[in-house]
Order: sequence, then structure tokens, then C-alpha cells
Amino acid sequence: MIGIVDYGMGNLGSVRNAFEHLGHAARIFDDPHEAAGFERILLPGVGSFAQAMRNLDERGWSPVLREVAASGKPMLGICLGMQLLFDRGEEHGDTQGLGLVPGQVVLMKPTPPNRLPHVGWNTLDHARRHPLHAGVKDHVDFYFVHSYHCVPEDDADVLARVDHGGRVVASVARANVAGMQFHPEKSQAVGLKLLDNFAAWDGSDTVGSALPW
Repeated sequence: MIGIVDYGMGNLGSVRNAFEHLGHAARIFDDPHEAAGFERILLPGVGSFAQAMRNLDERGWSPVLREVAASGKPMLGICLGMQLLFDRGEEHGDTQGLGLVPGQVVLMKPTPPNRLPHVGWNTLDHARRHPLHAGVKDHVDFYFVHSYHCVPEDDADVLARVDHGGRVVASVARANVAGMQFHPEKSQAVGLKLLDNFAAWDGSDTVGSALPW
């Protein structure tokens, strides 16, 4: 069972519907004490970094999510949910994040004619092999909506990048914690493939021979 965290900010229904379409059991839950009962945790998010962290802190999610990460259970952050995995974010003031992936979240500064927010389809370039990318070819398009981007301290945590007037980190993974800046649930068949991979992921970084690139 996949647990989708409801902390008051997130595109919850579409993510749950995507998993159910794939045949995976998923449930939205708003009680942090229930987290231990799920095999995998998904952290969505739409809105500002500062407000999202206030919600996580005030509703008791922050220590629970850190415990989930420490336990080795697979965790995936989507869009703002990926950004919250990092140490700090500058949106609406310097704010401490969950600290699960070393790095910061800062305002994008694309070169013209690229603009903010970064909205629409963009081509993903894989940085390294990972189980979450199994069966997903390089140079395919995913759907993005964001103005801030993640800057990891360690390039080894980067799974993929896109170009939007400069190179932007599109997905990351560090041990059992992963994040996708794009919306896989809105990215048609290829996005559903990534969610399908997450539903089967054991949280390891071990890659078999199935990857096509």
C-alpha cells in the first residue's frame, strides 16, 4: 500500500488515481501516526516552500518523514514535495527543509527568451542509471510547473536534468529517498511508468540490466 501524505498542500487525487489506474493500492492519509502502516510514502506538493514546511511542522509530519527516510522505506517527493526533501529553500524567506537530500532550493534565473514559471513539457536527460528509470528512454518529455529549482550539494544525487535557459535538476535520489520536479501523474504513459517503478522499488540503488540506455 502506498501512502500519499495530505498536509494541506498537494495534487492528491490525480496522484492516487494514477496509481489506481496502474493497479496499485494507494490511500491519501492526514495522520502522521499512520505512516508506519504503509510500504511506501509519497509526498506531493503545490504552493510555496515556506508554507509547506509550516504545515509539515505544525501538523507533526516533519519528524515522521525523517523517521520514514531513516528506516529505509521508499519515499518519493513530487514537485514541491521534491523541494521539501532538501536542506533549505529561499521561497518567501529562508526556510529549513526536511534535510533528507543535502542542498538548497533557489529561484531559477533562465536566460531569455525562457521565462518563469517553467510551465509545460521539457526533455529529460538522464544523469545516471537508477531503478526508478527502468524502461524509460533518455530524451523524453515530462510536464513541469515551477519557478524554484533544487541545487544538490552532491552531483551523485542527480538522476536527470532539463534545459530551461540553463541546466535544471529534474529528479534526484539518495538511498531510499527520491524526488521528481516534474509531474509524472500528468506526463502521460512515460510518467505512469515512473510511478509504476516507484510502486515496485525497494529503496535500493541497485540497477539491473533492464535499463535501455
